[in-house]
Amino acid sequence: MKGLTPEELALLKRLDRLARLLDERFVIPGTGWRMGLDGVIGLIPGIGDVVTGGMALYILLQARRLRLPRHLQARMLANIGIDALVGSVPVLGDVFDIAFKANRRNLDLLRRHLARRAR
Repeated sequence: MKGLTPEELALLKRLDRLARLLDERFVIPGTGWRMGLDGVIGLIPGIGDVVTGGMALYILLQARRLRLPRHLQARMLANIGIDALVGSVPVLGDVFDIAFKANRRNLDLLRRHLARRAR
């Protein structure tokens, strides 16, 4: 992405790997649907959503470092909150985690902002 510093590019690459790990790392056999650790760890009652929520907050904290506007930070926080709230519901929440992909959404928000800023 043009206009970004090497440090910003490296950070974006790391965040992309984390978002992929959390939301899209594995394919559910026979379906073609992708899921990540958010869906797998979320199966552990109570602790799973706390762990993956913390990882999602890391992406938000890094977006703050990149000076993402507050309204976009609020959208990212809303995505994390929705994912955590609905994800805490047994079974339904696990299906929701596979479909919603909050981390990918948040990374897309950050990437679009950085592309606009670079122009």
